[in-house]
Amino acid sequence: MEPQTMVILIILASILILTALDIWNRYKVRRYVRLAWGKLPRQPRFDKEASLKKAWLTEKKFHDFDSEVDDITWYDLDGFSLFESINLTFSSVGSEALYQQLRNFRFKTDKQLTKLIDFFAADSAAREQSQYTFARLGKQDDNFSKAYLANEAAQSIGSLPFFVFLGLLPLVGILLLLLGFVQGILLTLVSVVFNTIYYSIKKAKLETELNSMRYLVQTIACGSQIAKINTPLQDEIKQSLAPLKKITRFAFSFRAKNGSEGDMLFEYINIIFMLPFISYQTVTTTLSKHQQAAIDLWNLLGKLEVAAAILNFRTYMPITCLPTFQTSGGVEATGTYHPLLSEAVMNDVTWTHNTLVTGSNASGKSTYVKSVAINCILAQTIQTAVAETFTMVPGHVITSMAVEDDLFEGDSYFVAEIKSIKRLLDTVATKQRCYCFVDEILKGTNTVERIASSASIIHWLRAYPSLAFVATHDIELTEILKNDCRNIHFSEQVTEDDGISFDYKVKSGPALSRNAIALLKVMGYPETIVQDAYYAANDFDQNRKWQEL
Repeated sequence: MEPQTMVILIILASILILTALDIWNRYKVRRYVRLAWGKLPRQPRFDKEASLKKAWLTEKKFHDFDSEVDDITWYDLDGFSLFESINLTFSSVGSEALYQQLRNFRFKTDKQLTKLIDFFAADSAAREQSQYTFARLGKQDDNFSKAYLANEAAQSIGSLPFFVFLGLLPLVGILLLLLGFVQGILLTLVSVVFNTIYYSIKKAKLETELNSMRYLVQTIACGSQIAKINTPLQDEIKQSLAPLKKITRFAFSFRAKNGSEGDMLFEYINIIFMLPFISYQTVTTTLSKHQQAAIDLWNLLGKLEVAAAILNFRTYMPITCLPTFQTSGGVEATGTYHPLLSEAVMNDVTWTHNTLVTGSNASGKSTYVKSVAINCILAQTIQTAVAETFTMVPGHVITSMAVEDDLFEGDSYFVAEIKSIKRLLDTVATKQRCYCFVDEILKGTNTVERIASSASIIHWLRAYPSLAFVATHDIELTEILKNDCRNIHFSEQVTEDDGISFDYKVKSGPALSRNAIALLKVMGYPETIVQDAYYAANDFDQNRKWQEL
């Protein structure tokens, strides 16, 4: 067989194999997207919070928001688990946008997001096609795309003419061979060997830049495909894409690595012709000239994925509702529950005054307070509440719950606690509406100072247009603050036969039962201990002071 014929057959066979592999991979991706709908998202391989947070901190430079869920509140409410329960996104563009959606919000409803959610609810074919297109893009943690958009990551990696020269040498060799010059074989072999060695050495130093650029270029190529789908954002996406069209020509050299069988073949082609190096230099030049268009495109694509993820959350959660917003009052809701609990108990909310929540440990008061806080965030970020009905005045959400010692700052528990509450008070002092949630206020100090300080803090709050939910074991606060606060409580039943049981239902008024002492008896504590505890508690109720034992 003549060398020319062999070369042609190899090229044709390679094209046929790549085409077959691509068709098979597309089928698998589409099936995956279809089967994932209407279920709790499961994506353990990607979307590490460190990567998402890094992108979010960069993204904040592009936007102004009315409010932010700070790190303490995010941690207190297990924000990342909440994110994961909503995160049916198929690209890092979408997951980064969803993370930001939950960390920042405006006090006005995002009508564009509302329109997108409604559109996907009415047109499942367009929704699935959009998700399939994003799934073809895939995810890449630490992709640094936001850093490129902010002009923080782009740098020169070498001489563009030199890369072009190296990339053309194998083509020249093949052309000479096809024209009958045997020397073409030698030129092709030498250039391929040299390019492979040079590429490997240089890529080892530029791995981060090339991987980041690969994802950025593939995202723009993904945008070109999304622009063909008739969505409410179609015209805006096309407009943002117009000055970036040149970049899509380099999508082949930055083909997304999705684990398919064809990845290695495409990588060989990149190595032989130096395509990533050539493309990198050209793309960075184009991005520097059209930065805002690229930022706009990222925002639009991210919003499409966020809208679909929100719709999926509404689909698989047992009960959700569209929140309503008003200009006065507080929070009114029926059937609220905690979205991260598999067997959550539903409770109503009437929160128009500062409120004390009392009750024993494990009775449900902390879960209830967190469920209200989470719903206040979800209502304002993803326009969804996990409740039968939910109405509120827009406002900041800030918590002080899971306080810990700060070893790095050298803070004790109590110092860390008062710092956490101080940031809450600073927000309230701005006279903006703030929803404050405190669990076991000032529990890091002695009883007398805890009660005195807690009462003073909660009394101070009444002068501002904010609302506080304070969970506490200190029944004394319900008496001291009876003119300032509404009281609600959770209770339990203790019997010798069944031990302790909870109904997890909120009730009006302060907690009055002393089931903790009754539980000592049920658990088999010595009778003398139980009787002495009852006597001391009853004597304190009558005389308001403790007797010596």
